[in-house]
Amino acid sequence: MQIRPLYDRLVIRRVEASETVQNGIIIPDTAKEKPQEGEVVAAGRGKRLEDGKVVALDVKVGDRILFGKYSGSDIKIDGDEYLILREDEVLGVLENGNKK
Repeated sequence: MQIRPLYDRLVIRRVEASETVQNGIIIPDTAKEKPQEGEVVAAGRGKRLEDGKVVALDVKVGDRILFGKYSGSDIKIDGDEYLILREDEVLGVLENGNKK
């Protein structure tokens, strides 16, 4: 099954954080927080303005994004968990640039 979000909504697959910390301590699943980073798997066509024009989204499929802790709505499709949120709930897009 595939999903096509409407207007300015995005479908996000959360990126799982690593299970160990620097000292090698394993964090159990019950103590983990949900990650606030994800990959866009589907995007709507854009935000519709009051005059009827559609403004394209800045975020596209494949982008890795950061979003707020309590943003969006959790859904489950075919056993996989996703998050649906509006583009204005996205805090930023992670770029693949080399930082020094």
